[in-house]
Parts: sequence; C-alpha cells; structure tokens
Amino acid sequence: MWNEPYLETCCRSALHRVYLAGPGGRPCGVKDDACLERLERMGFVSRNGQGRFVATDAGLARHTREVLLHEGTLAPPRSSGS
Repeated sequence: MWNEPYLETCCRSALHRVYLAGPGGRPCGVKDDACLERLERMGFVSRNGQGRFVATDAGLARHTREVLLHEGTLAPPRSSGS
C-alpha cells in the first residue's frame, strides 16, 4: 500500500532542482516557489540560514527513490550538509 504523499510532476522537478543546487540551496522568489513551499510543508525541504531552500534527509531519500531511480540512474544521494 502506498503510504507517502503524492508529489506532482512540478514538485518532483522542484525537488530535483533543490538537489542540483546542493548545500548552497535554491533561492526564494523563483517560479517554483509554490512547489518549494509545498515540499517544505511536507518536510522534504527546509530553509537554511540565508532563507534558501535545501533538501532535508527525507527529501534526499524521496529524491533518490522517486527521481533518480525512476530515471534509471543509481547515483548516491548528496549530503544535505546539515
């Protein structure tokens, strides 16, 4: 049984962009802010000391399961630096 919250395609893409941004984080005020805020409410991203969105451990795990493995890559998750 599926027991995780569903991520819309746009939110999966936003999570991937946060992943690509790495420890420096993704800035606020970009077109995917609505998705980043939704991901924050779900616990997949948080804001660092500069107010930028960074992936949480839960976000990195979800990214690995749903984005990286879905694309057929087996790259290990990045460290969130926190």
